[in-house]
Amino acid sequence: YMYKKNKQKQKKIIIISGVIISILALVTSIYLSASQKTPEVILKDTASFINKVFMYPFTALNKDKNITQSESYLIQKNVNESLEKEIQELKDALELNKTLTEYTPVNATILSRNKSYWFNTLSIDKGSKDGLKKDMAVVTKNGLIGKINKVYTNSSEIKLITADDVNFKVSVSIKSNDQETHAILSGYDQKNNLLKVIWVDKTVNIEKNSTVVTSGLGGLFPAGIYIGTVEKIESDKYNLSKTLYIKTDQNFSNIHYVTVLKEKA
Repeated sequence: YMYKKNKQKQKKIIIISGVIISILALVTSIYLSASQKTPEVILKDTASFINKVFMYPFTALNKDKNITQSESYLIQKNVNESLEKEIQELKDALELNKTLTEYTPVNATILSRNKSYWFNTLSIDKGSKDGLKKDMAVVTKNGLIGKINKVYTNSSEIKLITADDVNFKVSVSIKSNDQETHAILSGYDQKNNLLKVIWVDKTVNIEKNSTVVTSGLGGLFPAGIYIGTVEKIESDKYNLSKTLYIKTDQNFSNIHYVTVLKEKA
């Protein structure tokens, strides 16, 4: 009985501490930033801080409800396995830094994703204080995943290349049979986890498994960032151009760490 009572007391302390921290963060952010930032920036900066410090205790408490000792052991085992995967992801991101000589890599951790727009955007824990700017390319060890869409002081929003946005197009280069063909990456087949490359010249002979990388045209993304390989080729109904379906090594449903490519000064 005493153990249960002490446990409940600890929970109350954690909750109260979380509330106090969140209130202090909110008040401090508003006080320091009101004269220089828009309400949206103030809100995002505060939310990113709360997301790190305040939400974890509630998550921990919710997981702790109505579980037996054996169930607790299994949950801890699964948590450890998940952490090992995330640690490996972070190591991979750090290894990536050695190959990006023209840019200063900024490693970041995912803060949140909107369940209703899972393949459109995600938020990271780095922002303008880290030198990030709108339209910077964002990659993982598996290649390009998107660009910086909005920047706040302590966080940023990434628009993924899987986003349902006809205005978000990436100029790409397809290397096949010693030829280089330029086209546009735009669209995502969520069911089959395939990216779409459109407006490919119908006269060009492109083979399956050809490599697709960023072309560098337009200046939005650096040239040569890996995207994937050609999985399927289709002609449009008028036979005016081809559409390529690109297999990517990236699991867009499960991203924990990313690297933002910041141009060197």
